[in-house]
Amino acid sequence: MIPVTKAFQAPQEEYNRYLKGIWERNHLTNHGPLLRDLEQQLQRKLNVEHLSFVSNGTVALQIAIKAFNLSGEIITTPFSYVATTSSIAWQNCTPVYVDIDPLSWNIDTNKIEEKITQNTQAILVTHVFGVPCDIEALQEIAEKHNLILIFDAAHAFGVNYKNKSILNYGHASTLSFHATKLFHTIEGGAIITTSVDKATAFNYLRNFGHDGQEAFYGIGINGKASEFNAAMGLTNLPYVDEIIEKRKNDHQLYSTELEGTPIQRQQIDFETTQYNYAYYPIVLSSEDKVKKVQEVMASKNIFPRRYFYPSLNKLPYVEHINMPIAEDISSRILCLPLYFEMTKEEIKQVCVLLKEII
Repeated sequence: MIPVTKAFQAPQEEYNRYLKGIWERNHLTNHGPLLRDLEQQLQRKLNVEHLSFVSNGTVALQIAIKAFNLSGEIITTPFSYVATTSSIAWQNCTPVYVDIDPLSWNIDTNKIEEKITQNTQAILVTHVFGVPCDIEALQEIAEKHNLILIFDAAHAFGVNYKNKSILNYGHASTLSFHATKLFHTIEGGAIITTSVDKATAFNYLRNFGHDGQEAFYGIGINGKASEFNAAMGLTNLPYVDEIIEKRKNDHQLYSTELEGTPIQRQQIDFETTQYNYAYYPIVLSSEDKVKKVQEVMASKNIFPRRYFYPSLNKLPYVEHINMPIAEDISSRILCLPLYFEMTKEEIKQVCVLLKEII
C-alpha cells in the first residue's frame, strides 16, 4: 500500500533510551526535563526567541487567540485544514473569509481591506503547504488597521523567508507536530513569538493559568504535552535535515516524471524562500478527474488525498459566502503520496498511473 503519508520513525532503540529515563524519574508530564530540553533545542534549530510547546497545533491556535483577547471578527483563509477555522469559532470569534490567490493558494492580500470592519480584531492566515504568504503586505495591513497578525504555520516547519525563520513574522505563529508532519512528536504543537510578555502568557494559558501552585495568572486550559511526546521529538529532531533533503529529492523526481502533463502546481518563490517540501499537491482539470484518479489509484492500493476539501467557507457552522477561487482549487486538488520511506520506484509507479488516467 502507498498511503498519502506515513509517520517518520527513527530507530526504536533511540526512543527507548529516553523512555528508560522517564521510567527512572517517574516524571511523566507537567513540564518535565525532556520537554524543557526539546523546547530549547527547537528554539535553536528554528532560530526563534520564544517557543511554547503544547499538546497539539489546534490548541496552539486557541491559546494564541485567547492570549490576544480576541473576541470579534478574524480575517482568515478558506483554504486550509479545518483547525484554522474551528479554532476561531471555538473561541467564539467570527471567521471572515477572504479568497485566495490562484497561484500561491495563500490568502489574496489585495482583497483583505474591503473585509475590514470596526469589529475586525485580527488576521489569522495559513502558509499553505508551507509556502509563505505575502508577509510584507499582511504586516502593512495589520499595522495600518491596528490588527493582530497570527500565522498558522502548521505546514512550515523549517521554512525560512528572506534568510530568517518564517516563524519570526507577525505577532505569533503556530506549529503542528502531528504524526503526519515532517517533524513530529506523535501529537504536539508550539506557539512562537518575539514578545517576552506574550510568551509568558502562552506558558500560563497552557497550564490552567497556574502562577505557582496556589495562585493563578488568569483562566487557562490543559495544553501541556507529556514527556513521551517530548521523547519522540528529541528522537526525531536530529533527522530533520535528512528528512527535508529526502523530500526535496522526491519533489524533484515527481516534477521530472510529471513534466508536460496538464496539472497545475503551487507557485513558490525560491529566491526568497528556503522551502521544506512537506507536500506534493497538484490541481487537475476537473473534480471528476480528481475522483477518477482516486478511484483508479485506490484499486491499486495507492491513496492520494484531497487536501484541503471542502473549502472552509462551506463548513456547516460558518456563514456561507462564495469564495470562487478557493472553492475551485479545493475541488480539483490532490496531494500525492510523500513520506520518508517512499522509494523512487513507488513515486514512478504513482506518476505512471497518474499520467495514464489524466
